[in-house]
Amino acid sequence: MLTTPVIRCLKQQVEGAEIHFVVKEKHANIISANPYIDKIHLLTENISELLSHLEGEGFDYIIDLHQNFRSNRIKHRLNIPAFSFNKLNLQKWLLVNLKIDRLPNLHIVDRYMETVRLFDVANDGKGLDYFIPEDEEYDFSKLPAVFKNGYIAFVIAGTYPTKKLPKEKVVEICNQSLKPVILLGGRHEVEEALFITEQTGSNVISLCGKTSLNQSADVVNHARIVLSNDTGLMHIAAAFHKKILSFWGNTIPGFGMYPYLPAPGSDIIQVENLKCRPCSKLGFSKCPKKHFNCMQGINTTEVAQWINSNF
Repeated sequence: MLTTPVIRCLKQQVEGAEIHFVVKEKHANIISANPYIDKIHLLTENISELLSHLEGEGFDYIIDLHQNFRSNRIKHRLNIPAFSFNKLNLQKWLLVNLKIDRLPNLHIVDRYMETVRLFDVANDGKGLDYFIPEDEEYDFSKLPAVFKNGYIAFVIAGTYPTKKLPKEKVVEICNQSLKPVILLGGRHEVEEALFITEQTGSNVISLCGKTSLNQSADVVNHARIVLSNDTGLMHIAAAFHKKILSFWGNTIPGFGMYPYLPAPGSDIIQVENLKCRPCSKLGFSKCPKKHFNCMQGINTTEVAQWINSNF
């Protein structure tokens, strides 16, 4: 998602550019409908097969926006001019472990754009892209009548538990806002969603584990506002320029991966001045300090007030 401005700007600003994209097979549906990509190459467990295939394409350049072991193997094998993204791992380590902040005040999208500056490519300011194939749109006729006049998309998913707002907090928010809410997440959130719907009214329904990523994206696209943890659907909401309230736990917006160019009025909610935060650049299965103050300290009344002001 966060690479899509680079793809679009390269395609539109470099005459005759043919863009190929290497992506893990499980993430291919995120970019499968992107009109600015000419060809997608899938990274499976057998990277040797992929390397042999890429050698036959006759590329001129590699733009490495991931900079990891696998992308380095590709660069080494193809042995053509490459432009690589600086992940600033040292600066992240200093912030996580010593709380010394040397990170630039710059979104990761703008740092990605620096990778292609030698091609005279400029950021067009249009934000992220996300394209939903027509045959993967959500059937909104399935929704109860109360949702037809607008709803909140509440993304309760998260790669790591320490990046997720606790289910009890979600219940408090839903019960205070009294607006129609659709819970979104994958199969890992089904149990949490069941707990939430049992503790709230009929204006809260769950689509967790019931929709594809593209269908969930469509639900986000048609939402009045979006509440989200720091996760993929948050960036999809930004691509649709939705008004977003994002929740931040053990990670921080300072890493540069906050919603990029969402609708005006979007906001970030986090517990300020916690000495233990950030405790990781990714996340944990549980709070290392055992108190989880970064999420337990979120003021749900403030969240409800934001909802009522923006719905």
